[in-house]
Amino acid sequence: MTDLFDRYLRRYPLAATAIYFGVVIAFLFATSAALIDLQDRHTSLTQATETLVQLQRHKPSLTAHSELQSAPAGSPVLEGPTVTVAGASLLQHVAAVIARVNGKALSSQVDLNGSQAKDGYISVVVDCELDESALQKLLYDLEVGMPFLFVDQLTAQTLAGQTAAAPRLRVALTVSGLWQGER
Repeated sequence: MTDLFDRYLRRYPLAATAIYFGVVIAFLFATSAALIDLQDRHTSLTQATETLVQLQRHKPSLTAHSELQSAPAGSPVLEGPTVTVAGASLLQHVAAVIARVNGKALSSQVDLNGSQAKDGYISVVVDCELDESALQKLLYDLEVGMPFLFVDQLTAQTLAGQTAAAPRLRVALTVSGLWQGER
C-alpha cells in the first residue's frame, strides 16, 4: 500500500506538493484556533477575577447573627394538636391581619375538607371590608412571614353608593396553609 502511494507521488510531484501545503495549512489553522481559544479563556478569566474583586469589595458586612434576625420568626407550617385547632389558629391570624390594615371581617369559615385537604392544607374563606389602598398591604401581610400562607382565591368589589374619595372594597378571599399534622 505504501509502495503504491510512493509511486503515485513520484509520478505526480505537483500532487505531493499540494498535499504537503494542505497539511501545513491545516496545522496552522488548528494552531491558530487553539491560540484564539486560549486568548478568549484568558480574557474571560480576567473579567471574572475583576468582577470577584469588585463583589468582595462591596460585600455588605452582615454577620450570621444579623441574617438570622432578618428571617421571619415562627414555624413555616400551621401548628396545633388537631386540625380544628390549627384551622382556628389560621382564622385568628387572618382576622388579625385584616384588623391591622383597618379592615372589618364580615364572615369567615374554616374549610377542613377543601380540595387540598388531602395534601395537609387547611383553608379559610373570609369576607371583609377594607379601604382600596389597604388591599395590597393585606395581601403582602398574609403571604409574608410565618406560617407560610397562600392566597388561593381573591374577589374584590367596590361597595355600591359610595361617594368617598377612598372607596371601600368588599373582599372575599381564600387563604390556605400547610398543617404539620398530629404529633
